[in-house]
Amino acid sequence: MSTETVPRTVRVAGVLTTLQAVAALVFVVALLVRSASNDLGGVGQLERGETWGEAGYYALLASGVLAAGIGLIKGKHWARTPALLLQLLLLGTAWYATGPSGRPLIGLIIAVPAVAVLWFLFNREGREWSFHASMAPDARED
Repeated sequence: MSTETVPRTVRVAGVLTTLQAVAALVFVVALLVRSASNDLGGVGQLERGETWGEAGYYALLASGVLAAGIGLIKGKHWARTPALLLQLLLLGTAWYATGPSGRPLIGLIIAVPAVAVLWFLFNREGREWSFHASMAPDARED
């Protein structure tokens, strides 16, 4: 397998990661819409500035996830590690939603794409592709 060939599974993992970033950006928009309402509600008292700060924080994280997803789609090796780390964090979130929070449906919705991305990046083609990242350009096996 040449270094230029990006396996389909890596591209699918990139699409799933990009969709996760889009979901996070939708959450950011929801936070901004919520901050525009008169009654912020929720647990404790939320200030408008705190909601904007939360939206900014999640927008920053979502942009990083979006970059990793697009990087995987384009076949950039650097994008694999951030995408894998995100999926592991999402699996922890899914476990918490399923168990201690008692929201198994939410946990399942979070876990299924995370497990899929992990599988796509750790299957044979994904591993072979990632192993070629450390190969020097002049170290071809002819």
